[in-house]
Order: sequence, then C-alpha cells, then structure tokens
Amino acid sequence: MMKKIKYIFLLLILAFQFTACNDWLTVLPENEQVSDEYWTSKEEVEAVLGSGYVYLRDAYEQLFMWGELRGASIYSRTIGGNTGSDLQSFQITPDDRDLVSWAPLYKVINMSNSVIANAETVMQRDETFDEAVMNSYLTEAYFLRALSYFYIVRNWRDAPLILEPYETDKISYEKEKSLEADIITQIKADITTALETGAAKEKFEEDWATKGRATKWALHALMADVCLWNEEYPTAILHCNEILDATSAFRPVFVTDPTKWIELYYPGNSNGSIFELNWDDITFNQTNQLSTVMGNGAPAYTYTGQMLLDWIDETDETGVDDAVRSIYGSYIPDVDADNYTDANIGYIWKYSGIGFQEQQRVENDANFIIYRVADVMLMKAEAMILNSSDVQSWSVAVELINKVRTRSNLPEIEPVLAEVSEADMLAFILHERNMEFAAEGKRWYDLLRMGKRNDFQYRNQFLVEMVVNYNNTANPAWIRSVLNTDDALYLPIETSELENNRLLVQNPYYQVLN
Repeated sequence: MMKKIKYIFLLLILAFQFTACNDWLTVLPENEQVSDEYWTSKEEVEAVLGSGYVYLRDAYEQLFMWGELRGASIYSRTIGGNTGSDLQSFQITPDDRDLVSWAPLYKVINMSNSVIANAETVMQRDETFDEAVMNSYLTEAYFLRALSYFYIVRNWRDAPLILEPYETDKISYEKEKSLEADIITQIKADITTALETGAAKEKFEEDWATKGRATKWALHALMADVCLWNEEYPTAILHCNEILDATSAFRPVFVTDPTKWIELYYPGNSNGSIFELNWDDITFNQTNQLSTVMGNGAPAYTYTGQMLLDWIDETDETGVDDAVRSIYGSYIPDVDADNYTDANIGYIWKYSGIGFQEQQRVENDANFIIYRVADVMLMKAEAMILNSSDVQSWSVAVELINKVRTRSNLPEIEPVLAEVSEADMLAFILHERNMEFAAEGKRWYDLLRMGKRNDFQYRNQFLVEMVVNYNNTANPAWIRSVLNTDDALYLPIETSELENNRLLVQNPYYQVLN
C-alpha cells in the first residue's frame, strides 16, 4: 500500500514563495528576516507559520540524535562528521557544528515570533482575515515556539529567550542567556495563552494536518511533558487527563488492537498519534533519510548491544508470531527469525518496515512522531507515581503501563504495591518507555528527567548506570565522570554562536575542557 498524505499546507507555502514577486523574495533571505512590508494578507501569515513547520521538519535528524545517542539505546556506527559519534561517547565540543547548533530551533522560534507579532496587524489590513482564524494561527505559533524552547532547555538548559521577531538589521543578534526556570515559565505561558483563546483546533480538514499541525491535543501533551520535566506532577496529570478522558469525536485515542500498532509508522498519522513531522514522497517529493539510515543493510544507526538483548527478551515473552513492537516491529535481527536469539545486530525497523514481516517500505518519507497517546499514558503513570505514594495512585500507574504492554501482547506487570519502592515503580516506567518509544528521540530526556528529579535523587540509578550499561562506545569510568558533573549533562554553545553573540557565556564544563 502506497502512502498518500495530502500535504496541501506546505504546497501552498512553496507555491506562494516561488510565484510571489521578486520584491517579496528580497525580504525573506537566508537569515529568515520578514519585514513589515510583507504583512498584508492572511495568506502571508499562513506562509510564515508554515515555514515554522518546515524548519522544524528540517531539524528531524538533530531531534533524533539529541534525544537518543546520549541515552545509549541507539548507536551511531559511523565515526566522524555529524553522525553523532561524539554525542554517544560524551566527547562533544563547541566545534561539533550541527550537533551542538541551536540555530534550527531558533529559525522555528523566529517564524513563530513573526506570526505572534504581526497577525493582528494583518487582520486590520485584510478584511478577509477574521479574528477566529487569526487566533487559530496564533495557537500554532505559540505551540511551535514553546516546543522549540522545550528542546532548547533540555539540551542547553540556559539560552537566550527571544520573543520578538528578527525583522530588520537594526535588531541586535546579541543577547545574554536566560535561566532554565525563566524559559520554562515562558513555555508554560505560551501554552496557557494558546489554550485560553479557545481557538486551538481539535482537527483540521485534512487528516495529515490533524497530526502534522498543532492541535488542542498537542498543546496539552506538550504542557504535560513540560510539567513532568519541571516536577509539577498534579498539573501534568491534569493535562494528560485532558487527552485521556476526552469525549470529543476528534480526540486522539489509544488503539488497543495489536495489529494496528505498525500503522503509527506506516503509513503514519494514525488515531494513536497526536503530533508528528510529516513528509510525502509520492505527491510532493518530500523525503527524509529515516528509512535509509536505519533498517537493515548498512545503516548509520542500530540498537546498542544491551538494547538488542532487551528486544530478544521481549520477543521471547510473546513469541515471534505474536510479537508486536519487538521483532519486525521496532527491530529486525541480522539473522533469520528462527535464530533471532543468535543476533549480533539489531536494526531499527519501525521507520523501514511496512508490517509485521520482513518487507521494507519503498517511499523515503517515514514520519517522525513527537507525541502520541501511549506517551501521554506513560507520562501520567510517571506523574501518578511521583505525586503520591498511596496504593490507589500507584494502581492507576500500573494499569496504564499494562494497557501499553497488553497492546503489544506482553504479559501484565503485577507488583505487590505494598512491597515495592518509588524507585521500583519508576524502573517499570523507564523500561516501558525505552521499549515503546525506541528511536523516537525520547530516551536521553527520559534518563535526564528521571536522574535529576528531587535534586538528583536518582542520578546514579536512572542516569549514570543506565547509560553505562547500554553504551557501546565510551569507557564506563569516563561516562561516570561526565554524568556526575551537572554542567556536562547539557550541550556546549556552538563556536560560531559565541563569535557572533559576545553576550553569550559558554557552558562552564566546556570552558574547562578548552
């Protein structure tokens, strides 16, 4: 079956950009400036908003590497270049160019800032641009800005907080870093503002847009994630419930049918998805490298040795015929299925396969999922564990974990809640997230969030030793040294950013290294 996703929104953007007059092309150069002369119609607002999505989509490989390689379940087999080998060995430096560049995210932020700053002016100039449509666009701009800053916080901790668009050369590039707490406050304010307008859509006319553009559901998922990161567990639970307890016919739903699990990835945009980056090879020649840098053959990325053992264990639990997210789901071994326990390599399969069989997709347009319902379920389970130690709260967490497991034909976990600790419960969550969201850009953030909570209460158990046990490349003593240094948990500022912005101060860990 061929993937058929109507990417009309981005087609409109591209058509508008390439058919507009030369004067317009001169105000949107490579530095992403958008001058005041541009803002005359609702179509122009939509085009700039769409550019934000395009820039986010262009950053997909960085989102993957930032979220996976330090987490050590995924291994970059290629040494050198921008393949992420320095990330996984914890040898990253300010000169590692794209690996430590926040520029792709600030491109998204600038497009969002431009829409937020100018949409109301366009409404006054274009009588066809009504307030309801304007507010709907604004909710998407707030989402894109909040999501981008959330990636920045998790990777750099402190960074410049820029809320005005770069529209003329009179605006200085130079701005000092803001603290993580201040950026988190702004992220939550953006999401709250977007939700309070009541203009966030539950669905768009096209199916791809309901998953590929920011909806009400995407805003709630992002807020739950932010609050979980910020240790605001009651609020995280409330936003998870806005999705999980919704009764709207347009809500995303957890699909319990095991045979439907693969539809999250092929063809994508499934009912279980909330927000994902979209491509369409067939209709618009929009391609990425997800299926070619993974899959079998000679991929750039595979699972690490310990992760392969985890997949073999999970396949053993279900058997090959009933496997869902393990063999021919998330991974494929380098041997025949009958001999999978002898595998030496675990290839990443969810972006390459088209079903529960050894059959590879033809199109190079696998989507990259940012949020899906199973993610929200496990976020709620984690928040329930950390919010209260009572049996009822933990029972809810176990129920949510088991819903995810049984959808993959796995047996339920059955802890005796009176006899297990908070750490035991969090270990269940961390294992389930590692398997369910393998190669989806979440592992490092899960380990860091777990490790740093409550003033690094679980640093050794859920951050240091997890990375040591899974990492394929770095010396354990080196990993322990790095991960026990707070500043080393975050990326350096890229060299050219320091050269162009004299107000920036390098992460102290990398000042010492240099």
